[in-house]
Amino acid sequence: MNLTGRLMDVDEVLREVAQDSAFYDRSGGGLTLSGGEPLAQEEFAMELLRRYKQGEFGASTVIETSGAVEWEAIALVLPHTDLFLYDIKHMDSESHRGFTGVGNGRILENARRLAEAGGRLVIRIPLIPGCNDTEENVRKTAEFVRQLPGVEQVDILPYHRLGEPKYPRLGRKYALTRTDSPSGDRTGYFRRLLESYGLRVGIGG
Repeated sequence: MNLTGRLMDVDEVLREVAQDSAFYDRSGGGLTLSGGEPLAQEEFAMELLRRYKQGEFGASTVIETSGAVEWEAIALVLPHTDLFLYDIKHMDSESHRGFTGVGNGRILENARRLAEAGGRLVIRIPLIPGCNDTEENVRKTAEFVRQLPGVEQVDILPYHRLGEPKYPRLGRKYALTRTDSPSGDRTGYFRRLLESYGLRVGIGG
């Protein structure tokens, strides 16, 4: 099975995007760069966003990011990005390292710098049973997030297993086979907990 995809330059991507321009016009939508981590290719991302927003389409631009990149990558795309969907997975750095392979210091510092630089953020918390679904972690996340001036909303993303079938095709082991989605009651509890800190909270997103 061929899983390699194909290389494209900015012009090719914009031609693909242009095919759906009528949909953007009707829906009021725009361009979202997701991944993987789009800021692993920050110069490509910057040029794509710049041309989409300023030169050819003029609609809104969004980046989904883990924040685990050099600050310079974020600074490069900031002038061309209307909104950052920014993941905060765990407030304890060692726990974060255990689950993801890296600590969270750079992620939290980039969130601070981005907010202080005028970036608009939606903070996303992937809620994963047995990993980060504790009251202590959610409270620490709320305490951190409410200090950031650019945060418009916090989205709780309840864990699901829709991506599990991809792992065997990539020759990788899926580590959370015995993990269930959090219950609606538990998700609702954490929503109310975050709201108690004065945050606007959504589920999904």
